[in-house]
This record gives sequence, structure tokens and C-alpha cells, in this order.
Amino acid sequence: MDVVIGTHRLIQDDIAFKDLGLVVIDEEQRFGVVQKEKFKRLRQLVDVLTLSATPIPRTLYLALTGARDMSTIETPPQDRLPVETIVVPYDERVIRNAIQRELNRQGQVFYLYNRVDTIETVAQRLSSLVPQARIVVGHGQMESDQLEEVMTQFVNAQADVLLSTTIIESGLDIPNANTIIIDRADRFGLSELYQLRGRVGRYKHQAYAYLLLPRHAGLLADARKRLSAIKQYSSLGSGFKIAMRDLEIRGAGNMLGPEQSGHITAVGFDLYCQLLKQSVSALKGEPVKPRIQVQLQMDFLALNPADEIPAPTAINALESGTADGNTGDDLTALRPPQPALVAFRNPSPPAIKAPAYIPFSYIQDSRHRIEIYRRLAQSTEPEDITNLQKELRDRFGPQPPAVDLLITSTEIKIMASAKGISDIQTKGDKLMITRHGELLTFGGKFPRLTKKQPKARLAEIKRFIRAL
Repeated sequence: MDVVIGTHRLIQDDIAFKDLGLVVIDEEQRFGVVQKEKFKRLRQLVDVLTLSATPIPRTLYLALTGARDMSTIETPPQDRLPVETIVVPYDERVIRNAIQRELNRQGQVFYLYNRVDTIETVAQRLSSLVPQARIVVGHGQMESDQLEEVMTQFVNAQADVLLSTTIIESGLDIPNANTIIIDRADRFGLSELYQLRGRVGRYKHQAYAYLLLPRHAGLLADARKRLSAIKQYSSLGSGFKIAMRDLEIRGAGNMLGPEQSGHITAVGFDLYCQLLKQSVSALKGEPVKPRIQVQLQMDFLALNPADEIPAPTAINALESGTADGNTGDDLTALRPPQPALVAFRNPSPPAIKAPAYIPFSYIQDSRHRIEIYRRLAQSTEPEDITNLQKELRDRFGPQPPAVDLLITSTEIKIMASAKGISDIQTKGDKLMITRHGELLTFGGKFPRLTKKQPKARLAEIKRFIRAL
């Protein structure tokens, strides 16, 4: 026997392989890290090929950092149309109209409700909303013969609506089913929503996905981001963009452990990228460059949007509930608690920090933004920054001020590292530099910055470090 096709059963302890050389893992997002690592332990050298429409953040980041090879297929099947995604509060009128419209064109409907104990109640409610619809119920706790009968009825078009749990997430290809209604969509992960939406639109007909939200309950920030992403990335072949957004929301996870998501808060992104690059280079037998070990803390720079302090006009927009370029949902997530608003009305508000990051308007693709951040974090020579600036101008056009400040900050780190500096901080006009474990002072006092504009201040810091 040369090829074995199976489920998780293939990695049980009582299964042995004589000469395992290749492992192909389909639907990679449904396997845990422990299961994947077990394949590797079966033999000292085994090639692993993973397939997924939405790779987990950990696997995706391994590919972005060069630890794994990755290729993408973005060409959709011929005549396939993108699924129209509608995010609405729970409304029985919307449900009735969606089902009725699908029935009018002789189609079928998936209704996803992920609670087995009350699924029969939902079936009765759907029967009252659309009496003429033939409704069948399927879930994982049913007997296998009974579930097979239900699925056979639906596949053979003997039922109009399949009310089910997430057992339909993958593996189903029913061209006549072109509407899916997902109840409590806020409870699902981003990759789950993408996989579920992919159950419809399998043929040339226009398909619809309704994501129903609780009417009165507030949504968590991450849930709002997931729903915004699934609605934004509705074009064909957008699985990779969905995975990139999932990486931004959930974090890259633990490269050395089983955690498949989570942010590297204890280490920091810059240091993490450098450590990972060193490890990958060492394993490949390449020369390892010294790591940049400089902490930069500028009180006049915002290294991400969350660090910025809103201006008074922005506060007024938050209070009124409207702002240019933002939806009501986004404002709800951005609105600070009432005590913070009171603090902003203080006669002496804190200064607004200048942005020093890559704006979404400059590089819209999440994959490219993360790649540029990674390359900045891994830069160890001035030539690395010069080459990156040329590439940015060539690919994305002139750099906005926020990117200029970010690049200048990285240049300061590289210069400081060459001078043996480990920490640079600014507090007001004071410049505090730690070199060889000691703070630099002149005449018992810290150096003072004379410039007020962020760009001029960074240039002043560069001149000071160059003179050391």
C-alpha cells in the first residue's frame, strides 16, 4: 500500500508506518498543533503539505517569516459569483423574506443554529414563519442513520431548509443551496464564518449569506472586527485576506508551543522578529547578524493608532455618534468611557502624539503591511533601511509623514546599537539615553531637545547620537 487516506485515526499510537515520506493535511485549520507535531515525530524527516482556505494565525505567520514555504491559489472557478454578505440584527421579517426569495427561485436554504438543546424550538418557529417550506433538522448528536437520511433528503431536493449546527462547515457541495442564514454570528470565529459562507454559491447562481446578531446585546470588540472583516472580504479568493485579518485580530500564537493564537506581549514584536530571524538563519546554516537591542520610548510618537490621543474635534464626533469615514459600529468600539471624556475636557489636555506607523490608507493589504513591519524589525544595517525606502516609493508611492517617522525611529535604533546604547527615552524636552547600563548626563543634567516638531526632534536625536 502506497497511499493512505484517513481521519485523525491515522495518528493513533497503534498505527505504524514503514517508510512515511509525505503527509498531506487537508482543512488544516481543523487540526491542532499537537496532532501536526505527532506526524513529524513519526519519522525524523517527513515532508508536510497543508491545505486550507483560512490557515490558522500560527501557520500563516510561520510562512510569512520564512520558516515555511507558502503558495496561494486565488483564481476562482469559472462562472462563480461572490457571495453577497448581509450583517443585520435578528429580525424574523428578514429571515422570512430570505427563505421566501430562495424558494421562489427553486433553491434551498441552510439555517445554522449551533444549540442542539433548543434547535427543535427554532424549527417550529421557522415552520410558522414559512409554512410552505419543507424543513429538516440535522446535528452531530443524532444517530448516524438518521443524520444520513436527513442529508440525503436535502441533497435530493426533498427538503427546502436544512436547520443544522456547524456540521455543515466543510465538505458539502450542494449547488442548489444558495442562501445561508447564520444565527448568532458573533459567536463564531473568522475562519468558521468564511468556511460556512463557502457552503453556498457553489454554482453560477448569486448566493446570499445572512449573519444575524443579537438585537439588544452589545458586541465585543473582536466580534465586531470579525464581522466587519467577513463583510469586507466577500470577493472570490479572499480566504488569504481573511486569514491575514484573523492574524491581526488574534495574534500569531506561540511558534515553539501549542498555542495557535495570541500576541507576543511579553517580548514585543521587534524583538520577537529578530529572535525568530536569528533562529531560522541558524537552522539554515546562514550567518547570524547581531540583534538590535535598543528600547525606544518617545512620548511624542504614537507607534500604533491606539496610542494617539483624540483631538477635540474627534471627541465631539464621538459624543455626537458620527465621524467621517467611520460607521456607527466602529464608533461604538472607539468611544472612550465617560471618565476619559471628562479628562479630555481638562483645561490642560495632554499633547497629541504624532503617528509613527503604516497607515491603512498607504498600504491597504494586511499581508504587505505585516511584511514591511517585519522587515523594519529585522533591519540591522543602514543599507537595509535605504533599500526598503526605495522599494516603498516604487511600490506604494511617496511616503506619508507617519511612515517617515517610523523609518527614522528605526534608523535611530540601528545608530544607537552601534554606539552601545540600550535605551532612549524622551519626557517633555528631556532626552534620557542609557549607555553601558548608565544614564548619560552632562554637567549632572540630561540633554535637552530644542525642537518642537516630531520630525525635527528625531533629527536632533540622530545628530546627538552621531556625536557620541
